Amino acid sequence: MWNPWRENLKDTPKESLNWRLWYGVFVFGLMGAARGIDEGLIGTTAELAPFIKKFGLEDPSKSAHWKAELLSNITSMVQMGSILGALIAFFLTDKIGRLWATRQLCCLWVFGISIFLASARTGNVGMVYAGRFIAGVGIGQTTVVAPTYLAETAPRAIRGLCVCAFAGAVYVGIMLAYFASWGSSIHISSKTDAQWLVPNSMHLMFAGLIFTLSFFSRESPRWLIKVGRHEEALETLTRLRQLPADHPYVTSEIIDINDQLNREREATMGTSWLGPIRELFASRANIYRIQLSIMSQLLSQWSGANSITIYAPKYFAMMGTTGQNEKLFATAIFGLVKFISSIFCAFVLIDLIGRKRALSSGILLQFFSMLYMAIFLLIDNKIADKNAPQSSSQKNAAKGAIVMIYFSGFGWALGWNSIQYLINSEIYPLRLRALGGSIAMTFHFVNQYGNSKAVPLMFLSMTTGGTMMFFSCVTAIGLVWVYFFLPETTGKSLEAMDEMFNLPWHLIGRKGAELTRGSGGMAEVLDAEGEAHMEKVAGATEVERVETRPVEQKV
Repeated sequence: MWNPWRENLKDTPKESLNWRLWYGVFVFGLMGAARGIDEGLIGTTAELAPFIKKFGLEDPSKSAHWKAELLSNITSMVQMGSILGALIAFFLTDKIGRLWATRQLCCLWVFGISIFLASARTGNVGMVYAGRFIAGVGIGQTTVVAPTYLAETAPRAIRGLCVCAFAGAVYVGIMLAYFASWGSSIHISSKTDAQWLVPNSMHLMFAGLIFTLSFFSRESPRWLIKVGRHEEALETLTRLRQLPADHPYVTSEIIDINDQLNREREATMGTSWLGPIRELFASRANIYRIQLSIMSQLLSQWSGANSITIYAPKYFAMMGTTGQNEKLFATAIFGLVKFISSIFCAFVLIDLIGRKRALSSGILLQFFSMLYMAIFLLIDNKIADKNAPQSSSQKNAAKGAIVMIYFSGFGWALGWNSIQYLINSEIYPLRLRALGGSIAMTFHFVNQYGNSKAVPLMFLSMTTGGTMMFFSCVTAIGLVWVYFFLPETTGKSLEAMDEMFNLPWHLIGRKGAELTRGSGGMAEVLDAEGEAHMEKVAGATEVERVETRPVEQKV
């Protein structure tokens, strides 16, 4: 039987691939649905008549700019709250653990959505803003808590698969949200607020499910070791791996975790609570990691894919799909395509062909899709006008543009969608993992907020074709960045990442994959410049090392 992971799994005991591992992947992966449900629901909810009427989205007495501002404020408020959520997530995740961080974010999520739903009685848009902001504080934390837990509990051979379960769940949420809105538009009267309240109750269902299931999960062994609970960590790891405590696979994993943590504690001994923050900016290796986090979020969010997800009905309308039910149905099928694509990429491609190759292929497909849509809208800018005559060639070109929306979804699932979570959960050392992930996801939501806020206004000022051309240019820049700066991390243990980042900055992206894979050290670098640099690092004197330490450590 063909097994796409046969090579990666050759050193992994089959006992470690057990139901306890998959249960944790299911529970923490399911948190990805938090973002997906919101992204899928809010754009489609804004197309439902009772919501439009309740909050004045089509008020004829208001200007188009005013209505675009109102829509962008409503849709982007969760992203605004998520910025705060991602900022505080690193502190909560390290302070109270991955499990309790999960439970408190579910409570915030439920509380915020309850306020949002209660606005149906008052019609107060302020309650919409407040409820969605509070829910965003909880939703924003999921992007730090879940990938961190998944990366820390998964065997390294399938770490990409496990972390991508979170990215895949985003599309479970998006798909269910799209179909819920489409179904409610058909089966629930447009004269009642239930048409938008019923699909938005999905938030409460998923938050309650994750909160309940978390009580049957095990805490991350790496976090337990970090806080000094070594016996509990060993017992948890043996349960997760279903191997005895003296098994070489378990002992080597414990040794790797302890070795990295001891080195980090020695390096930061005597520093204040600001030590981790100072450490994050004190070395070239960590600055390179921050660069990867920031650029991956910047380039992915402004590639245009998320704006299509949030404003999918409007994009289909731009390509000539008219009628509320038709737009929502096309949007629902788009969600199904993205869901199937994300599952296929997570289960087959990411660990099989490698992170870098998967990302490059996805970006390339996304680029050509965006470019086609941009050229189409620049040439045929009256496609959305029902009264404008269309030739047969124009109609065929419009059908092609609709197909390209679906292709862009597949490219996003293969590329940026998975990598923006996976890379940030892998590259940081244990002491800085939650902090680094928090910074990455804060930047993620800052850009997503800016994107969701700006897109309705960009359609007015830049035209739809100009907006799509902007997105295609950013996507092309992302392809160049991936080639030169993104290292290949497939098959490397979390504790072995440090050695790769000791290469010169201009070699990490292109030569990092040539380091020996696995949990061992740096056996060879096939580049003469890289070898010379590593010999220089290895031969540094104690005096040189002292001179490079932060001031507090030297004192």
